[in-house]
Amino acid sequence: MPNDFSTPVTETQAKHVSIRSFTDKPIPEGMLHTILDASRRAPTSSNMQTYSIIVVQNPEVKKELAALAGGQKHIEVCPVFMAFCADIYRLGIACDLHGVELAKSLETTLVSTVDASLVGMNAQTAAESFGIGAVMIGGMRNHPDKVAELLGLPEGVYVVYGMCLGWPVESDVPSQKPRLPEDLVVHFERYKTEGEREKITKHDEELAEHYESLGRNLADAAWSGPIAKRLQNPARPKLRKVLEGLGFWFD
Repeated sequence: MPNDFSTPVTETQAKHVSIRSFTDKPIPEGMLHTILDASRRAPTSSNMQTYSIIVVQNPEVKKELAALAGGQKHIEVCPVFMAFCADIYRLGIACDLHGVELAKSLETTLVSTVDASLVGMNAQTAAESFGIGAVMIGGMRNHPDKVAELLGLPEGVYVVYGMCLGWPVESDVPSQKPRLPEDLVVHFERYKTEGEREKITKHDEELAEHYESLGRNLADAAWSGPIAKRLQNPARPKLRKVLEGLGFWFD
């Protein structure tokens, strides 16, 4: 359907692809701070601002982070790596200033995790508007305790995910993958479950065609198949225990 409503922001978002190959060209300091300033204007619950951003440019630290994330080389080669943290540490300070103790709960854990997610999305959109490439790194949750130690995080802070930033190697920029169809993920007024299996099967076929065009021979179930394989067992089963050790609550 033709759409006459477009802005530079929506055009940037519509062009998004994950970038994992970066040149050695540095990101100008002023541009980096503009991205950080834009990220901090993200919405935040009740103005609590329960997030922190760790900007990592030290090659040795990036190398260690890459290993903790499962050997993701792009963390090493990107000029800037950002760790987006859920942060309730400052809430404890605020409460202490007024003689009360922070009541940790599932709510504070969720709020801080959502805040970190929103801030990171702002950062990525701002970066991509400059032509910088980015990829989010969920592998920071493989060993959140070791990541916290490496980055010097106090109790009440954990890295929700990381982000590689840098100038893309143009020859390695991937083509966009098809997304799930709009009528499967967007619902008006009420959630609709009719025809979900058929829509997912059709998307499997569409995504398989995309991969085949790139020379990757995947089965027809190109979306649902990998998800079923990945999620047939609990993902990161020790994560809750580790995060509780870092000062977060789930009750």
